[in-house]
Amino acid sequence: MLEQVRRRARPYFEDAPPAHDWTHVRRVETLAETLVERRSSADVDDRVLKLAVLLHDVGRSKEDRGEIDDHGAWGANEAERILEDLGADPDVVDRVRHCVAAHRYSTDPEPGTLEAKLLSDADNLDALGAVGIARVFSYGGEMGSPIHGPDAVPDATSGTDSDGESQYGHIHEKILDLPDRMYTDVGRELADERASFVREYVDRFDAEVRGDR
Repeated sequence: MLEQVRRRARPYFEDAPPAHDWTHVRRVETLAETLVERRSSADVDDRVLKLAVLLHDVGRSKEDRGEIDDHGAWGANEAERILEDLGADPDVVDRVRHCVAAHRYSTDPEPGTLEAKLLSDADNLDALGAVGIARVFSYGGEMGSPIHGPDAVPDATSGTDSDGESQYGHIHEKILDLPDRMYTDVGRELADERASFVREYVDRFDAEVRGDR
């Protein structure tokens, strides 16, 4: 069934912008495998996790185009429809549905199963590190937001650029907050390492904007 779902999921990404395209799904798939391999226990339903990874962003392009408000909720319904159409076990359908609905950074529900927590961690890890930086600026370019505001270094109290939304501000407001949102120990370990690289990048960015480097 995994390959059937893979074939059903991929067309949803045909016109997806780079930050949330099929290569993002493939990276999340690899990261989920890494998280499972590095765990000391084998209590993960690998089938549920793999299906949820493939389906977690099927609604992302619709949200980016303004056609829906929440790609997690819409994607959960679509995942249910696809899996039922393929004859999946009802318990598997329910568990995958929860994973997809709960994977988002900014909306409820919270992940309530180990598989949902692993999906959320893998998805958030792809927003960190070198790849994460590339995705921030790619997505910001798609949305037409500035690279940074008049003052590159965010306000010390608000953590935002002086002119509001920018790609640089997004790094401070969301990306560097991701390690605190990890649900698993191994996810937190990888997130801390990736966040360290992002902080190094930000320091260099600040120096270049100031003209010091």
